[in-house]
This record gives sequence, structure tokens and C-alpha cells, in this order.
Amino acid sequence: MTNHVKGRRSLLWLTVPFLLFVAAIPLANRADPVILGLPFLFFWALLAVILSPLAIWLAARKDPYYLRDEAEGTDVD
Repeated sequence: MTNHVKGRRSLLWLTVPFLLFVAAIPLANRADPVILGLPFLFFWALLAVILSPLAIWLAARKDPYYLRDEAEGTDVD
């Protein structure tokens, strides 16, 4: 890996919303357990909506380019 990629491992936090919304649907596709009065799938979706901004915030706060407030090396003319 190059230094550019090694320093950006914090961006792996951006996979959390994908895993919560897409990859976990086959696992959460049931209505039997009721949590806080919601069927399990609705509760899972609510949890995903709440946790996704947290994961995005963590990715941004740990990204060295974000912390230094620099561009990623792409020049726009």
C-alpha cells in the first residue's frame, strides 16, 4: 500500500452505512421480535439511520486530509 492509502484507513468507517442498510437486510428480514413496539426490520432501519451519520462523522474526523483542511491532490483548472 502506498502512504496515501495507509493514512486513509479511517475511511473504512464509510462501509458501516452500507453494511447496515444493504448487507444486513437478509439477516434482519423478520418481524417476530418486537423492539420498542417496532417490528425488527423497522427497528434495524431506525438504528441504521441513527448510526450512519456517526460513522460518517468518525470517518471525517479521523481522515488526515480533513484534519489538515487540504485538498486530496486533485487540481481543478
